[in-house]
Amino acid sequence: MDVIRLLPGLHLLRFPVANAYLWQDPDGLTLIDTYASGSAPLIAKGIRDLGHDPADLRRLVLTHFHEDHVGAAAEIAEWGDVRVIAHRADAPFIRGETTGPPPILADWERPILEQARKQLPAEPPAPVHVDHELDDGDVLDFGGGAQAVAAPGHTPGSVALHLPGPKVLFTGDTVARTPDGSVILGVFNADPPAAAASFQRLAALDTEIACFGHGEPLTQNAARALRTAARNLLPP
Repeated sequence: MDVIRLLPGLHLLRFPVANAYLWQDPDGLTLIDTYASGSAPLIAKGIRDLGHDPADLRRLVLTHFHEDHVGAAAEIAEWGDVRVIAHRADAPFIRGETTGPPPILADWERPILEQARKQLPAEPPAPVHVDHELDDGDVLDFGGGAQAVAAPGHTPGSVALHLPGPKVLFTGDTVARTPDGSVILGVFNADPPAAAASFQRLAALDTEIACFGHGEPLTQNAARALRTAARNLLPP
């Protein structure tokens, strides 16, 4: 895991397949996603290397139920007074009450998914309680008032987080960035048309820094790149 500073209080936790993010407020830390099962010790070390303690974690926000984002959530939730937060439509999947819908794959996505699965644990993630089930428009008490933006499509309860003050957007997997820097609609979507509509909604937000579940963050002029990519999703 690599720890990369994006802002004084924002760090990217870069893993082989997906990203997590750590936000610092005076009252404690917020973690957005966790990567796969077994990553909790690495995240704890990263927190300590930044001069904090894992017990400083106050919130764990899960952008959706997929194993490369929630795998270590159950272990991290035991670090201390950690409030686990997810959209209500994905909460039953995160709690292990039922199985979430599979993606509708295009032919070109199948080898990418197969390669990603080879880098992830075979066992499903441990279920974790969800303390706060989000609805669209809910405001969370970190980052000066992070706004939950429902972004269904990748999963039914995919959710983005927009911080209007610092103009930071955590997109989850609705938006991704390729190795060559292109901004694209995220892959492996359960409802591709809904995911495309959610992309359009996220692109309309006032965003300077975009933090993707997959791919390198955009650290300046993110709204322009998102809107250009969103226009390319429109039918000719």
